[in-house]
Amino acid sequence: MIDALLRQYPRAMVWAFGDSPTMADELAALVIEGCKTASCCALDGLPDEERPIIGGFNIILDGQGRPVCVTRTTALRTVPFDEVSAELAYKEGEGDRTLVHWQREHRAFFEREGCFSAQMLLLFEEFECIDIIASH
Repeated sequence: MIDALLRQYPRAMVWAFGDSPTMADELAALVIEGCKTASCCALDGLPDEERPIIGGFNIILDGQGRPVCVTRTTALRTVPFDEVSAELAYKEGEGDRTLVHWQREHRAFFEREGCFSAQMLLLFEEFECIDIIASH
């Protein structure tokens, strides 16, 4: 299935959200529902080949490594953690979509990753879901 998607979307990045199968499932579902239109990652240490590009495609996997949808990157911006806006937090689509919820959950995530700092640079990616895989 992934090979067929890569033929349809050449050079697409293939990945799952979060740091657990449960989180991957929950966040992918939010993309499919249209609630999640953005994501972020720590910029420090992110290899160039893993950085999204505007117009690039992402094959999003569920917690079992199965493709569930394809997104296309529409915007990128670099933002320090402590300067993330309520608008960006809302676009991430998680929880009650407030900045307070976003800060709490993302701080916990980045602490688990061992890289949290209030001044850490985040790469925010905005995207649109362009294909939902039929089995989901």
